[in-house]
Amino acid sequence: MGCASCGGNGTPGGCKNHGTCSSGGCNKLEVYNWLANMELPGGQSPYDILEIRFKNSRKGFYRNTKSLSLQVGDVVVVESSPGIDVGVVSIVGELARIQVNKKSPNFKHAEARKIVRIAEQDDIDKWIKARSLEREVMYKSRTLAVNLGLQMKISDVEYQADLSKATFYYTAEGRVDFRQLIKDMADEFRIRVEMRQIGARQEASRLGGIGSCGRELCCSTWLTDFRSVSTAAARYQQLSLNPQKLAGQCGKLKCCLNYELDMYLDAVKAFPKGDLKLRTEKGTASHIKTDVFKKQMWYGYDGEAGMGSGLIPLHPDRVREIIKMNRNGEKPADLNDYMDVTVEEEPDYTNVVGQDSLNRFEHIFKKKKRPGNRRKKPGGQSQGSRPQGNKQQGNKPKGNQPKKGNQQKPNNQKGPQTKNAPQKASDGTQKQGGNPNNKGSQNKRRSNNRKKKPNDSNNEKKS
Repeated sequence: MGCASCGGNGTPGGCKNHGTCSSGGCNKLEVYNWLANMELPGGQSPYDILEIRFKNSRKGFYRNTKSLSLQVGDVVVVESSPGIDVGVVSIVGELARIQVNKKSPNFKHAEARKIVRIAEQDDIDKWIKARSLEREVMYKSRTLAVNLGLQMKISDVEYQADLSKATFYYTAEGRVDFRQLIKDMADEFRIRVEMRQIGARQEASRLGGIGSCGRELCCSTWLTDFRSVSTAAARYQQLSLNPQKLAGQCGKLKCCLNYELDMYLDAVKAFPKGDLKLRTEKGTASHIKTDVFKKQMWYGYDGEAGMGSGLIPLHPDRVREIIKMNRNGEKPADLNDYMDVTVEEEPDYTNVVGQDSLNRFEHIFKKKKRPGNRRKKPGGQSQGSRPQGNKQQGNKPKGNQPKKGNQQKPNNQKGPQTKNAPQKASDGTQKQGGNPNNKGSQNKRRSNNRKKKPNDSNNEKKS
């Protein structure tokens, strides 16, 4: 029901994540009812106060005076000022009692607003229509505020389900006189206008977003109380005081800096104070940083003694020992003598199959050298070989043989000529070489024989 309320056809229209975000849906601050399977003792009536969730992180406690059978996720119509509003049930039963005592310890049951009825289809349609008007109204209200020159930022608008009132949430550094702005918005939108100022953290919780850790913001998914965060929390955790890394989406220090602060405070108690300097014969050393997890304190020499010496890691027990010596008027020779040498242990496994070698797959892709193709022809002569005595000119090595499928170039093409190529004689004729496979030389010999025939006939007549 929650996804159908802000989108159409049962698909979420708020988070655009199709119901797979970590908050459990397109609505924020989902609550898991871990007391749902607990049965009430005999004769005890169920708790009549329910928690109702509205747009974004706004919630409220309402009284079920009509004893309606309501479960988590039901859409109900509740009382508002003025008119009525539509919300979704988020907590019922004994868990609602725990939430009331935790969030509103001074809550008065008699003054609580009532649940009117379970929402009908007409109420839901009007509710969806009110949600569709919020974005356009927010942009127009920002334009009106800029025209009046007000130093404020309108971050969100929430329409009431009966379209009788709209609440504008804004952030500002100081006090803003928005009386003229309310008149302009009432004339423009024809509704009752309510202005509500919120802080930067509340703005981030309402709008939501993704933090630097890659998860949804804590303030928009489960965090409800905003405790103050100071730079001392970053100093105890040995973090660099870089505002770009320590600030969240709201521009303030991240709330997660307080999550592990208690653990660091307990761990730092086991270390000596870092403001004490260690005096040695080489010089005075000051504390630089502390590694809580490795249980090491890093010191560096002051002045010329620190040139080229670098930082020296010491165990807290060694630091206490040197501080005790300084109080007794003694000075050690050098801090390097008290540095613990850590020996790296070799892994206890054996590299049997070579899984750590980077070139273990090279033999698969490496091409094997193939020997020269020397297939013999049926006549007993290898393919591509030449008869004995037929040698090519040039400085080619003896072992080089033509590849399979390569044929000799004919004499009419350019290329190196062999010794057995036909040579011109003194009478203009060509001598035939010893290569029987040279078809070009055979053709030339036939043409020469044809030319000699008329000369032979003349010689016979003269004789």
